[in-house]
Amino acid sequence: MEHPGMSLREQKKLAAREALSWAAIRLATERGLDRVRVEEIAAEVGVSPRTFNNYFSSKEEAICAIGVDRQRRIGARLLARPPAEPLWQAVTAAVMEQYDEYGEPDREQVMRVRLMVGNPALRGEYLKSHHEVERVLAEAITERTGTTDELRPKLMAATVSAATRVALDHWLHSGTEKTLTEILREALREVSSGLPDLSICVAHHRKMKTC
Repeated sequence: MEHPGMSLREQKKLAAREALSWAAIRLATERGLDRVRVEEIAAEVGVSPRTFNNYFSSKEEAICAIGVDRQRRIGARLLARPPAEPLWQAVTAAVMEQYDEYGEPDREQVMRVRLMVGNPALRGEYLKSHHEVERVLAEAITERTGTTDELRPKLMAATVSAATRVALDHWLHSGTEKTLTEILREALREVSSGLPDLSICVAHHRKMKTC
């Protein structure tokens, strides 16, 4: 699968990393993290343990890296968007292209992955990968805009990360019939336009109920 903004070599490396990450996730959700060895993950992809170690220092890193690699694809797509396109519009398009391209995830599978990531052995690696996710997007925003401001790209990247996390939580637990892509698009639209003052919204809602 081609990723605009990436060289062929970068795409091949990313594809190899992703294959190993997904193999690690699949085996860990099926057997439990403690019952999976690096050798088995490598064998699933048809590579040697040495090749695995060229990409990851542990199975925990391989599992948590999938989010970082997704963000690298988003960053590459952001840099490939038309230069005149407004920034928030470009960021939203780059994010949504990932979900449109890979299809709607399965709720049950996502829940299993989330339970696995809650394993104490993964917490440190997960927190590290979360920080890396925001850093990667902030760097892409900085490069696209050419800004020397270090704060705003980080704030924007953190906002996108938070919107994605909240959209996923809502999709998993609210009982909504909307797809994840619909909820995520709505969440990004809300933060890009500036969230309304909720106290005003509540007051308006109460007023309408008394009419």
